[in-house]
Amino acid sequence: MTTVFSQSKETVAVQNAVEQLKKAMIDADKAALEKLTADDLSYGHSSGRVENKTEFVESLVSGKSDFLTMDLTNQTVKVSGNTAIVRHNLSGNINDSGQAGTVKLFVMLVWVKQGKQWRLLGRQAVRLAS
Repeated sequence: MTTVFSQSKETVAVQNAVEQLKKAMIDADKAALEKLTADDLSYGHSSGRVENKTEFVESLVSGKSDFLTMDLTNQTVKVSGNTAIVRHNLSGNINDSGQAGTVKLFVMLVWVKQGKQWRLLGRQAVRLAS
């Protein structure tokens, strides 16, 4: 017997927003990044550096942070009203400021629904052992 769990419309919408953010980060798409992030964004890197929305977008657009590939696994989404918490593992290839490398992270994202749009409000990453 196969058990199928239906996902709520909002859970699917958050998952779609995560995928859109992933694509925007890889493409360094300024317009999409600005649309997908809340004005009060707090973006925490695994190094401890924290960026606001302007710094986060500029870091990607300038190539200071450059994701070449990004694979998200073990993702969970919990929606509570107009807030959602997403957790996943992120592995990818980077080229930050011209320095090639790889990352393996555990990430928690906090999304908030503003109008009809889910926007990233908070993010914190922690490095995973290789």
